[in-house]
Amino acid sequence: MISLIHHISPQSNGKNILTITIATLFYLTGIAQEEQLSDSVQRTVTFTPHISGNAVEFLPQPPPLIQMAGAPKAYYSYFWEFGDGNYSREEQPLHTYKNQGTYEVNLWATNHYDNGKTPSTRPQKLEVKTITENYNDQASLGEDLLLQRNREPVPEEDIVVILSYKNPKPYVTRGKLYLFYNEQQYKEKNFELIDTRTYHGERSISEVEFAYTGITANGEPMLASTANFSLARQQVQDTTERTNLPLTLEESKSYYKDWSILEFNQMAPEEERNIFFSLRTAPEMLKDTSAIVTVRSIYVPDENYDNHKVKDMEMEIVTSHDPNRMSSNATVMNYRLANFKTFRYKIRFQNNGEGPANTIRLETEIPEIFDKSTIEIEDLHPKCPICPDDKEVSYSCIDTTYKENKAIFTFKNIYLPGSEQQNVKEYDSTKGFVKYRIKPGKNFHKIETKSRTAIFFDKNEPVITNYAITRFLPGISIGAKAGYMWSPDLDHHKEYFVGATISPYKSYRGYLQAEIMLSANSFDKLKTFTEEVIGNNNTIDTYRLKALEEYRNISLYIVPVSYRYNINNYLAVGSGIQFRTDLSSAQCTTTTSEYSLVIPSEGIDFRDNTKDEISQTDVTHAFQNFQTGIFVGFNAGLARIGPSIGARYVYNLNNPHNQIQLYAIWKF
Repeated sequence: MISLIHHISPQSNGKNILTITIATLFYLTGIAQEEQLSDSVQRTVTFTPHISGNAVEFLPQPPPLIQMAGAPKAYYSYFWEFGDGNYSREEQPLHTYKNQGTYEVNLWATNHYDNGKTPSTRPQKLEVKTITENYNDQASLGEDLLLQRNREPVPEEDIVVILSYKNPKPYVTRGKLYLFYNEQQYKEKNFELIDTRTYHGERSISEVEFAYTGITANGEPMLASTANFSLARQQVQDTTERTNLPLTLEESKSYYKDWSILEFNQMAPEEERNIFFSLRTAPEMLKDTSAIVTVRSIYVPDENYDNHKVKDMEMEIVTSHDPNRMSSNATVMNYRLANFKTFRYKIRFQNNGEGPANTIRLETEIPEIFDKSTIEIEDLHPKCPICPDDKEVSYSCIDTTYKENKAIFTFKNIYLPGSEQQNVKEYDSTKGFVKYRIKPGKNFHKIETKSRTAIFFDKNEPVITNYAITRFLPGISIGAKAGYMWSPDLDHHKEYFVGATISPYKSYRGYLQAEIMLSANSFDKLKTFTEEVIGNNNTIDTYRLKALEEYRNISLYIVPVSYRYNINNYLAVGSGIQFRTDLSSAQCTTTTSEYSLVIPSEGIDFRDNTKDEISQTDVTHAFQNFQTGIFVGFNAGLARIGPSIGARYVYNLNNPHNQIQLYAIWKF
């Protein structure tokens, strides 16, 4: 740091202070810019093609890596699209073009263990003027349909999905390809399809309703009901293929929100083709990092028949391109259906050492809501069998043990090359994974969970992965409620009510609840008083009156919001605000008057019932007697879901102030 402090003479004091202030501001600005460089500056990668006839060598010039502190050595991986339907993942590929022409080449460089932004690039055109080398096809697919990607999706970044297909028929065919994306289970869309690049005349089509031929490859008829796609087939051409295309398409449409359909023509036997889809990950997917999402392709190799193949590809929404990661398909779940769902987790790892790893131990946290004894390994790499119990073996195997809240997967006697190892050119060969499923435990509650893994390569310090987060959709729980109320401030008060509640489904602890209730209630008010009329003869006409007011009301109660807290499965407390009004009110007043003649001077109180009077009046009202109250209460029983009983004390801000409610509720 340059020193900004020096002797200041009195004569130049003001000038020097100004100079120091300006210099300090420039210095601090430079520091701030350096700190923000990795986040604010968009990096770019360029490349140089060296053309020799129709053979072209490509040399990338990526920006410098910004090493992530504490992480393995940062590096780039590459994906090249040569503009003729071929691609490569090599760092410096040599590609031979088949024909003369102008080609648009794309390069995607992905940074790993790097603090900077993923570099961008622009397509670059090159011209092949002469053919000097024999054209060599890329390595064979090995299968008729293949889905790949250039990297894992990061929110607001583009990825490339490569759909490769091959004609397995001994004749020239024409058919269709479907790409399904954006799963229905996520509220927001995962991806936006921004570009489709084809090189063999594939044509995008739109079909409001998917069409199907109704015949199988051997020409036998297929019976189908267009109402429910109930199909009966006599024979199939290839038992390894699916034959019920309408069912596959309808299933895919129910699982995915969006799709793209392509038609292809004139595909020769054994010919292989590639289609490139550019997908942009939606920024909303930041909340679903560590989620496993899928895209699906359906390949109909011959449009004359319904035989088809399906390929699903799993991807993980990530925030950075760290190959050591943990992810799950249970990031967003419907808790009502959780007991019927398979919870799947995937742990990915990469050996970034200078030599091979022989033992890899994965210590993964198991949230308490899961039963770790139910873990089943579904897939893994390197491929190896389960180790036998209580027996040491010399062959490659994977062992699973448990420790408190952890499951430990240990690859034994394996060979996983290091990315810095000599003669290792393919980074994918240095990667591995474990994919396992697990069942809910007995204490399975609706709570968000976090799980991560410590990865040990031989005896090295562990690499700690990100958190794989499990969370649940709120869901809706409707409750039926009935009970009895009374107000101690009223005479002979009786009130019965029924109602409904709405709240999130089976919340673990705190949640909000709304209610509506309709009641029928009655109460009395008795008034007694005396009226006297003094006569001329020192007599008093006395009228003793009783007025009995009887109320019969239909009332509406609304609880717009209350806060509920489940102490455990069987006890809950809550408080909130309550509004009440009488939808209809009938008031019957019966007045009884008893007459007596009183002569005070003689001490006479003469009762004369012939002058007694009885009168009755009826009055009805609607929408009156508005009340606001606050309440506290508790529930006992199956507090989260199911039947329970409860009590509630309400204090109204106007008369009558006190109210007690006893009720039973069943939440569904």
